[in-house]
Parts: sequence; C-alpha cells; structure tokens
Amino acid sequence: MNDVSKESAETAVDEVRRLILQRIHSGVLQPGQRLGSERDLALELGVSRSTLRHALSALEQAGVVRRVPGRGGGTFVSHPKIERDLSSVAGLPAYLRRQGFTAGTRVISAAMAAADEATVASLDLKPGALVLDIVRVRLADGVPISLEEVRLPAERFPGLLELPLGGSLYELLEEHYSVTPAEVTERIEVVLAGPDEAAILDIAPGSALLSITRTARTADGEPFEFSHDLFRADRTSILVRTQGKASASESARRNGHAIELQRDAGP
Repeated sequence: MNDVSKESAETAVDEVRRLILQRIHSGVLQPGQRLGSERDLALELGVSRSTLRHALSALEQAGVVRRVPGRGGGTFVSHPKIERDLSSVAGLPAYLRRQGFTAGTRVISAAMAAADEATVASLDLKPGALVLDIVRVRLADGVPISLEEVRLPAERFPGLLELPLGGSLYELLEEHYSVTPAEVTERIEVVLAGPDEAAILDIAPGSALLSITRTARTADGEPFEFSHDLFRADRTSILVRTQGKASASESARRNGHAIELQRDAGP
C-alpha cells in the first residue's frame, strides 16, 4: 500500500470512529446497546468491513465499546465506569450518588459466624470469636458492579443484623454505634472471576476483577471492619490522590506488586 492509499484508509477509519462516537454522545446509541452486525453497519456507513473493524478496534481500546465473541455476541456500547476513590473513606452508595448513578444492593447473606484466621488477625480477635458476616451485591443503575463480604466483631455491634443492610454500613455504624473509620488499609490485586462470581456479577468466567481487601480502624487505632470486595474491572476505575514524591527505592519496591494503601479518613 502506497502512502496515499495508507493515508486514505486511516482517514476512513477515523471518520467511522467519529461517526460512532457522535451517535453514542448524542444518545442515539445507549450504554449496553448492540451496534448491529458488521455487515449491516458497514453498509450503513458506506465503508468496507475491514475499515469498520479497524474503527471498532480503536474504540474498544479506548473503552468506548466492548466486543463479545461467539453466537449472540457482537459489539456493544460500554457502560460508564465507576470511579472508586481510594483517597477518602466513604460507603459505596455515596461514591455512586456523587457520580450520578442510582445505587442498589442485594443482600446475599447476613449471619453470625466464627472468625477465620485471617479475620482474627485483622480484627485483633481471640480465636473462635464471633463476627457478623454480611455478603452483598452492589448495583449501579441496576447493574451488578461488585460482590462484597464484610466481617465485623459481633460483640461490638449487637443487633446490627436486625437493621436494614441495603445502604451504607458506615452510615449505620455511625448512627447506631458512634463508630466511624479514621484509618483504612486496602490491598488491591487483579484476579479472575470464578463461575460463582461470574454468575453473580453477570460476567463471563475468567473476566478480570479488582480484588480489594480492607481493614478499617477507629481514631484510637482499634480495627472494626475486615472486608473483601470484588469489583468488575470493566466497570471500575481506581482514583488515588497522592501528595509529595515517593523515593526511588519505594517506587522500585512497589513496582510489579500488589499495591497496599494506608490512608487517613477524608471528610
């Protein structure tokens, strides 16, 4: 292909990309909507299927569309991502409301159970101590975005399981027990969804998830929450605000490893 032909092909790809973006931004194409078959879309736009595929590939890399292979698949308009701000402490419903989403919750289970070793260590409990184990699916505009399991010392929060658990647990703990998080440590890793997580979050098995393990402490340093969240990576972005510069040795130590964040509670 000579330079003129190459430039012409690139111009056609850019034009198709702009046309599709215009339809999305104008609301003609809605989040989750299928764009149609490649053949029909190419005919409608007056371009070759090769040009269309290059344009869709660029849009997919930008996160604007997602392409689902196989029968019943196709190209779909991506849903907007949830921004998970790790620079301040707040319940997920508050994050969602600030970003214009309607927050929802499905409570999977809520029970009292004996703490496992990890929970005992994280909450400074005695072996065999009882904890409140709450498992919930969090929704944004009715779409599942995360699966969370929260463990709290049962002795410290009597009667919590009798309260409505569909909103923010932090708000419940503050209102009924005068407990607020002053310091939170979170560990973030990328994991793959197993069959159970995939079914609950309405994604394909093996899809990427952001695994966030959290320990929250009060102002006097006492741990009161140990939790594990699994966020859909296709619907979540992580925001961290940092002041100052990390040393070269610290940056090198963290490079290639899971990130562990310890932060003071925000307003």
